[in-house]
Amino acid sequence: MKVPMKVPVKVDGRDLTLSNLDKVLYPDFGFTKAEVIDYYSRVAPVLLPHLRGRPLTVKRYPNGVAAQFFFEKNAPDHTPGWVRRVSLPVPGSTKNRETIDFAVVDDLPTLVYYANLAALELHVPQWRVDDDGRALPPDTLVFDLDPGPPATIVECTRVALMLREALESEGLVARPKTSGSKGMQLYADWDGREEPSAYARRLARRLEKEHPRQVVSVMAKKARAGKVFIDWSQNNPAKTTVAPYSLRAGQRPTVSTPLTWAEVEGCEHAEDLVFTAPDVLARVEKRGDLFGRA
Repeated sequence: MKVPMKVPVKVDGRDLTLSNLDKVLYPDFGFTKAEVIDYYSRVAPVLLPHLRGRPLTVKRYPNGVAAQFFFEKNAPDHTPGWVRRVSLPVPGSTKNRETIDFAVVDDLPTLVYYANLAALELHVPQWRVDDDGRALPPDTLVFDLDPGPPATIVECTRVALMLREALESEGLVARPKTSGSKGMQLYADWDGREEPSAYARRLARRLEKEHPRQVVSVMAKKARAGKVFIDWSQNNPAKTTVAPYSLRAGQRPTVSTPLTWAEVEGCEHAEDLVFTAPDVLARVEKRGDLFGRA
């Protein structure tokens, strides 16, 4: 049975038109746009709390992960009027714009709208906006752990444990998740004790000094072979990190997946921490949101 090109639906009282539902977006996995929309709809109860109030940047793959993609920050004029938008300054914009109208995913209709645009990856900053659309101070600290080959996520887990201990010694509780790609991230609620990038940089450099064979804190690829790069720069207010429960655009529909510390401690093979959309839906049904606020 052929799926209609366009299907009108109502989502929480909003009228949407879904299109090309049978288009395969992950060819190696046979994962269609309909399955992407289904995943985001079903994971929404645990995903939306991590998106609400945060300006959205999406990575869109209209013809699937094997074809061209583009980043989209600005919500174009044809975006439905019920999608929340906030106008924010973007100093240093590559397109010479003083402000960008960002979408904010506060509800299920907006999430489904972007899923229908093949916005596979959802990226957000470490800060939110208030009810009037003004930027608030950062509320989250993040460390992005990126393995330099031949290192893998296994080595990232070892560094994550070091970071957890260092953060605990300073009164911060770390929450781990996979990146959904090759590495992982650690988050902690941020109390504004200082500028977060400066704090994260200092902690990364301390661990590099203490564990020079395992850790590197500089971005140069030639310095990263076999080590884990602790990317502290994700705390720059202009930068974003893939959201918890977001899909990633690899060969498989993998997900940036919240973890237990027991899973981090017990990781022995890279595949131990690879989770696809169906895996994550099963995890959420069983465990709820492992990335709930500490």
